[in-house]
Amino acid sequence: MWRVGAGLSTSSVAESLLRPHNPYHARPGPIAGLPLMTRSPWQRRVQRARDLAGQHPFAGEILRLYVEIALFQETLHGELEKKNGRGEPLEPFTQVQSPSRVVHLQWFASFLEMIAKSGPPQVAGIAHELAVRGEENWTGLLNHCWQQVGSSQKDAALLLARAFLQPFAERVRECSSLPGSGVAPSHCPLCGRKPGVAVLRPQGDGGRRSLVCSFCLAEWDFRRIVCAACGEEHDSKLPVYVAEDFDYIRVECCDTCNQYIKAIDMTKNGLAEPVVDEIASCPLDLWAQQHGYSKIEVNLMGM
Repeated sequence: MWRVGAGLSTSSVAESLLRPHNPYHARPGPIAGLPLMTRSPWQRRVQRARDLAGQHPFAGEILRLYVEIALFQETLHGELEKKNGRGEPLEPFTQVQSPSRVVHLQWFASFLEMIAKSGPPQVAGIAHELAVRGEENWTGLLNHCWQQVGSSQKDAALLLARAFLQPFAERVRECSSLPGSGVAPSHCPLCGRKPGVAVLRPQGDGGRRSLVCSFCLAEWDFRRIVCAACGEEHDSKLPVYVAEDFDYIRVECCDTCNQYIKAIDMTKNGLAEPVVDEIASCPLDLWAQQHGYSKIEVNLMGM
């Protein structure tokens, strides 16, 4: 693990998982017969997850689970589009108090069944436990997840609820508009959640930094040299680390609040899907946590 502008840091368990890899070697191309830009966001994420599972076996299990979740999310999003097309409008986030009136609980039952069959034993057990609790419990869980703007890092049930509700949140985002220019917030300007990943996109001779919401996946501009958690601006307090095996992913840390976020550098790897590549780079999370940093918000896999 390298710190930008510094020498090689001490070794760690996470670093031992990283193998020498040329990120520009044998890059996967688009699905045969389907142009890259015509695929849906979920199709792009699914293909990227499958590609990365082949490249990084240590992340294979969580990526295979993510594929199942993403396929389910695409189907659910399609159902929500149909409802919207039948004249059932989706209101802005500030007006949606209860997702249960739009999201059929039978969909959640199907989601839990899928997780129970496809997930690792621990996750499958949680899904089975939720399934037997019944619809009354599901309503409370989903409404609580929707209304909660704090972190869900320690609650596995809330993580499953967030994964289920994400396509609903994305659909509401699609029917909303980001606020105009002004001071960029560190929380999502639409739903108020914490960012799950940062992105560097090409702009001029450098890269423009943005944050991606951990829930509705809204993306908004954010200054390059600022902590996405506490707002620290002094670059000496904001170390950035990069590992050989993921040289297009930056671990952006803050020595003031001891939190971090991963940034996907699209100027180095234009095929990356930020949400998926963030999940696949789980060894970087192990390294950061071993060095005393906590993540601003965990991903859908709880990492």
